[in-house]
This record gives sequence, structure tokens and C-alpha cells, in this order.
Amino acid sequence: MGIIEIKHFSVIFNPTAGKGSALKKLPIIKHFLEANNLKYDIHTTKKIGHATTLTKDLCEKPDTAIIAAGGDGTINEVINGLMMTKDKLPEFNPIFGVLTIGSGNDFAFGAGVPATLEDCLNALIDGEIKPMDVGLIKGGNYPDGRYFGNGIGVGFDTIVGLEAAKLKHIHGAAGYIVAALKTLITYPSAPEVEMEINGEKGVYNPALVSIMNGRRMGGAFFMAPDGKNDDGLLNLCMTQQGTRRKLLQTMFHYTKGTQDNLDNTKTALISSITLKALKGEMAVHTDGETICEKGKLLEISCIPNALKIIK
Repeated sequence: MGIIEIKHFSVIFNPTAGKGSALKKLPIIKHFLEANNLKYDIHTTKKIGHATTLTKDLCEKPDTAIIAAGGDGTINEVINGLMMTKDKLPEFNPIFGVLTIGSGNDFAFGAGVPATLEDCLNALIDGEIKPMDVGLIKGGNYPDGRYFGNGIGVGFDTIVGLEAAKLKHIHGAAGYIVAALKTLITYPSAPEVEMEINGEKGVYNPALVSIMNGRRMGGAFFMAPDGKNDDGLLNLCMTQQGTRRKLLQTMFHYTKGTQDNLDNTKTALISSITLKALKGEMAVHTDGETICEKGKLLEISCIPNALKIIK
């Protein structure tokens, strides 16, 4: 399918993306769309969850692409709106695109979306439309499920995200690294977790579990350096609990994507996984948004070729 088949672009714009810098980029977006005679409308999000509601309202228009203008949280909400609509209308074949105006832009990195706003805009004219897998997690605050485009973090990774969100003057990858160092000092004992990986059960004490559809989290940590979001599989990466020194060494391997060589880390390609906390509880996020802080049971799976993305 070519870009020429898209007749209309509905842009869902998050004015708080990029720690508030997104508003400065809105005139650039409007100028490009108008200068290239593209039919469009822009809808501004007002609160958390609004992008999902807007997407569900807009995505059934024929020959329309939904464009998420924001960060990873906005993209996650748009993906959820598209997938909820697809659940009700199995024949629905949605197309969406991304304008990278967030602070981390991890989804865009893993999906092969252009890194700059200018290149993202140009892709609306001369890019390609490619199939994309979507992940689904059930558990925590979402027993009926929540979709994800980039990945899930369990344990250490989630606490790092919560700490990074508290930082007022350090953003992006630098904020994540500072938060990770702080979490190393305060991180509690890892839970005992039973995992069923591709039908095989085992019991582990993981400090960190990452299940990726993309490649990177936090702007700096390559949880799945070889990840692909169109192979029908998710990338599992799990690091066992250890000393703070060992975890610090492992964290730096994550910044280079070389953790696969470590004796305390397990990686695998999976189609599904179940995590059950036998002792303790699991803190969980997906695409940077908290799923739960005291989870007991998680079911995660990959939905192949669920969406089409412009890149």
C-alpha cells in the first residue's frame, strides 16, 4: 500500500509532550501540511487517556491515517484506540504515523520511524506503509488488557521510570540514567516469579524483566538491540537479582546492548509469556506508563501484523 492511498491525516497532538516543548513545533506541523496541500485536522489532547478516545472517534473515516504527535505515552494511547476499534471491527485495517516530538521517542527508534520531526513529516508524503506487530498485556490495573507498541518493564525498570518522572530539570536519557543510579541504592529484594515462557515453566528471582516489541527504553537502554516489530515475536530479556555492584555493571551493558553475553541475564524470542509472583509483588510499566506497582499475575502476548505504520 502506498502513501498516495491516504486522503486525509488526523493529527492527535499532545501539547505537553517533550516537557512542554511540543507547542513550539505545532506551527511547523501546520505549515508543512498546508504547504503540501494535504487534507488534515488537528485534535489536541486535554488529559491522560484522551488520545485513545480521540483515536476511536476518528479512525473509522475512510482513507484516513491517524498521526500521533507526541511522545511514547501519546503513541501508546493511539495504538490502544486503534486496537480497540479493530477488536470491534475485525475487517478494520488502520494506518498510523508518528511525529517525534517527545523527550524519549523510544517507540520511534525501535519502529524505524525517522528521528527528526522534519523527516517524519516528509514520510507522510514519500514514506512507506509497513506492517507492525502489537503486544498485549493482561493483569494489574488492566485485567482485560492493554496494548503496547514498544515494550514492558517489570521490576527495576519500572521503578527507574517512576523515579525519572520525579526529576524536574533532567530529561530524556540523562534523567533515566540518574534515576537508575538512585534506584540501585533503594531497590528492594526481587520477587520470586514463576514464568511460563513459550509453554515451559521456571522459577526466577529477576531484578528486571523486559519484554520488547521495539528495541530501546529510557532513551539509553537497549533492552532488545536486535528487536524487530514485524517478526511476530517479542524479545524477552531477564536479569537475575544480584549485588548492587553486579547490577550496576549489568546496567552499563544495557546501555550498549551487550547484556546477552552476561551469565546473570537470559534472552529469548517469545510469542507469549505468563508471570506469576509466588513471593513479593511486581511493579510493571508498558511504554513508560504504569500498569501496576503490586502485580501478582501477568499474561503477555504478541499480535502479529496488527497495524500498519508510516515510516
